[in-house]
Amino acid sequence: MELRCLIVDDSLHFLAAARGLLEREGMVVVAVASNGDDAVRRATELGPDVTLVDIDLGAESGFDVVRRLTRETDLAPATVILVSTHAEEDYAELISASPVAGFLPKTRLSAPAIRDLLGLPA
Repeated sequence: MELRCLIVDDSLHFLAAARGLLEREGMVVVAVASNGDDAVRRATELGPDVTLVDIDLGAESGFDVVRRLTRETDLAPATVILVSTHAEEDYAELISASPVAGFLPKTRLSAPAIRDLLGLPA
């Protein structure tokens, strides 16, 4: 099954790198967004299968954006994944309290890791 992905990050470099990596691994990146407003708009328009949200979005908190996405769109919490360059332990309590499928360090980002976190077959 082909997964359609939305990536939310304020780093243009990361957006380009992540898009390239995930598309090479068979995912379809339907859009990227750099802030909460863009993320909500894109998610509403496109209904991605999975949405990756950076924890640190500059002026915005990824945790706030995740809450907006699950409250203001049709995205199910089980399809949203938080990503960060920070260690999971740094945000463990916030991650567990968030409406998300889980967390992936940016260094481990891959289509198989996303599928595994979502409980999908490789």
